[in-house]
Amino acid sequence: MPQKTLADTLAARETMYVNCGHPMCCKSTKLDIQALVDRLGPDHGSMHWDLVGRFGCSDCKAAGRDRRSVFFTVIPDCEGQQRERNRDWKPTFDSAKRGGATRP
Repeated sequence: MPQKTLADTLAARETMYVNCGHPMCCKSTKLDIQALVDRLGPDHGSMHWDLVGRFGCSDCKAAGRDRRSVFFTVIPDCEGQQRERNRDWKPTFDSAKRGGATRP
């Protein structure tokens, strides 16, 4: 069983890019995680070694360059995490806690 699945990546709303490892190219493409889930199944791993053999650079192939390994960049949903963290936050405006002056 993989450590992290495509379903986990989709549920976490992470953004994933596949990047060409050839120094003359370095193309980067955003992956459609839902399309990967539809094609490979939700239980397929989403870690580097689970996906690396399934991708190759079409630009390098068209240019006749040798095939290089690809690598992946995963960007977490920071905005969603921040929203979840602050969901129950309520501002307090208690002047006594801020050292404000009290009125007689």
